[in-house]
Amino acid sequence: MPAVGPLTAAAAVVVAWQLLAQAGVLPVWLVSPAAVVEQLGVLAASGELARHAGASLYRSAVGLALGAGTGVALGLAAGVSRPVAAFFDPLVALTYPVPKVAILPVLIVWFGISDLSKIMVIAISCFYPCFIAALYGARGTDPTWVWAARSMGARPARTFLRVVLPSAAPQIFSGLRVALALSFILMLAAEMIGSSNRTGLGFLILAADASGRFDLMFAAIAAIAGLGFCADRALLRLRRALAPAPPAVEATFGE
Repeated sequence: MPAVGPLTAAAAVVVAWQLLAQAGVLPVWLVSPAAVVEQLGVLAASGELARHAGASLYRSAVGLALGAGTGVALGLAAGVSRPVAAFFDPLVALTYPVPKVAILPVLIVWFGISDLSKIMVIAISCFYPCFIAALYGARGTDPTWVWAARSMGARPARTFLRVVLPSAAPQIFSGLRVALALSFILMLAAEMIGSSNRTGLGFLILAADASGRFDLMFAAIAAIAGLGFCADRALLRLRRALAPAPPAVEATFGE
């Protein structure tokens, strides 16, 4: 018997959800998918969806770029340099377990309820998975490749660019994928705590909850899910182009 595809299973859940909502079986806060889609259409037509989604994407993208860029650069440096690793390893081990949203109140005191405080907490959160992935990706480079490059006269910089970086690329993209998800999670949490200009999908969820607009709340959640899915697919396409997985991994995980 063929396995049920994920799209078929998702469609079945949505249909069951709609039928139960029409029958009045579900609680009032669990609105029907039709009401959510209708509200998404209203938000899109009014321009509110673009305004809130644009604000959220800006904060998430800038925070991801800052955190991931810094994390990858320092992780690669630590992977090829023992003194750099000796400096950063204890700091990362000490601060990594701390929930990053816990420092958001401190950042708000420093920078106010502005985009900067939200971007900073996203950047700090994205730094760690990218640093660790780049560190172990660089360390996992086959020493034989490095020795071969050096024996053929390649300078350290060229060896790094042509041997270490391509070898570490799959690990780096794995860290980036984790960081991408974290950027959306921290973006949502930061916007729900406060927003000076009253924009963002997290703020929209909070406002909908305060007014009892559950259709609006689920519409904002669906928008976040859609944006996150599209961003994740785009990152996977970039990974396939720049750091293709071996055929065995491609066949197993479908990447």
